[in-house]
Amino acid sequence: MAKKKLKITQIKSRIGYSRKAKATLDALGLKKMNKSVELEANEAIVGMIKKIDYLLKVEEV
Repeated sequence: MAKKKLKITQIKSRIGYSRKAKATLDALGLKKMNKSVELEANEAIVGMIKKIDYLLKVEEV
């Protein structure tokens, strides 16, 4: 069975947010606004997304 893939897009600027939020964006591989990454859905990735959901748009691929 194939794992779920998520397309994660940064929709808001990191300026003005906490150091932890910026570190989480870096850990997800998002460096600039409107850039996307495709990652497999696992507990760690889903947890990071929930912490900074106000900065992201998430779609299932």
